[in-house]
Amino acid sequence: MNTAQWLEKGASMLRSSAKTGARSTQDRLKGALRHEREAMSPRQLRRLLDQLKGIVDPLLSEVEGGGRAQVLMVWYATASAAQRRDLWLLMSEQFVADSEQVKAAQTQFSAAVGTPDEAAAEVQYRRATVSPRRRILQRFSAHPEGIRFLVDVRAEMQSHLKVDKRLLALDVEMEYMFSTWFDVGFLELRRISWDSPASLVEKLIKFEAVHDIRSWADVKNRLDSDRRCYGFFHPRLPEEPLIFVEVALMNAVAASITPLLDEDADPVDIAKANTAIFYSISSTQNGLRGVSFGDSLIKQVVDTLHQEFPKLKVFVTLSPIPGLRAWLHKNAPADLLRRWENLDGLGEGSSERKALLGWAARFLGKEMQSGKPLDPVARFHLGNGARVERLNWAADPSAKGIRQSYGLMVNYLYDLKRLEKHRAWLAQGKIPIAAAIEDLYL
Repeated sequence: MNTAQWLEKGASMLRSSAKTGARSTQDRLKGALRHEREAMSPRQLRRLLDQLKGIVDPLLSEVEGGGRAQVLMVWYATASAAQRRDLWLLMSEQFVADSEQVKAAQTQFSAAVGTPDEAAAEVQYRRATVSPRRRILQRFSAHPEGIRFLVDVRAEMQSHLKVDKRLLALDVEMEYMFSTWFDVGFLELRRISWDSPASLVEKLIKFEAVHDIRSWADVKNRLDSDRRCYGFFHPRLPEEPLIFVEVALMNAVAASITPLLDEDADPVDIAKANTAIFYSISSTQNGLRGVSFGDSLIKQVVDTLHQEFPKLKVFVTLSPIPGLRAWLHKNAPADLLRRWENLDGLGEGSSERKALLGWAARFLGKEMQSGKPLDPVARFHLGNGARVERLNWAADPSAKGIRQSYGLMVNYLYDLKRLEKHRAWLAQGKIPIAAAIEDLYL
């Protein structure tokens, strides 16, 4: 091929790329030229791929593999956003399970069903479906800073997933591995108080996701004598809380967030408190999105509270309903939506108020998607065995509360004797609700 032909081939490839969109890493690795908007040339991409393959070299020990992973971590720290994305794409597209091995193992398993060889064939099939990218993640985790690195990488990836589906395989693989590494059994529960290090209190302020912390007086109120705040920590991220759980000790179930956030309110006599109200649970790591810490998280906090306060009998949340207003705008009648905009004018006995509560009860008690409650907060608490207990009018008058749910909040009750029963109901497609919620249905 002469120079003119080589140039024409390159131009033809560029025109083809412009029509079909971004090239796969497989096509780029075979190429000779970098196309427009591609961060790395084919040669650079091949060099990066060789580094990744070197990390999972079966002849290396875990420590040696972790050392090679560190070299890539150092490169990543100074790489451009586009170069980092190329690394993600290589990990996602180039380290897939061998399709022929999977097919052969599947055939062998199918033939073994019902025979004494079934269990062994199933193990072989499972092994065949494990992708080499999982081994890469394991080698990164062998380095002391590897898990922190991977969590940050996944957090950075999140905004790219909707526009580039090629990254989904890597994202799902990371979520699976994190679910193992961040099992609640590995986490340490610590109380956070006003006497905790300032850096830790500052993280509470930064990551509070339910009710914004407005000042140091606000955070001091949340750490007062009648409050408890806990953080869950992982040994590889010793100073980075993964989750904050904020609890108010009360004598009754709260129907509004306002008194709980009132900095001038007198503290409750904790010696007489009989109710623990979970009013904020905030995750701090976007890279752990989708990783469920399960009911053990709530149980650990409940057990800790019970040890300190044996008189506590009721464990309940005061929770936002973040998905309600958006759902109503898709499903409720337009004339009701207009009238609900004037919340101050909706008296206790008004038909509009009853209608809003009825629609909210239906949203929480009936609406499901893929077998799970539609609202994300409901999904968390109901999945942990709680039940929908009570709807509260004008419970969150903040701009955020009005924007999310017209100011409505909900109590989820954790009846410790019925958690398993409630989870069983949910698995059968039935949302556990109190009679008071059912009475509100339209």
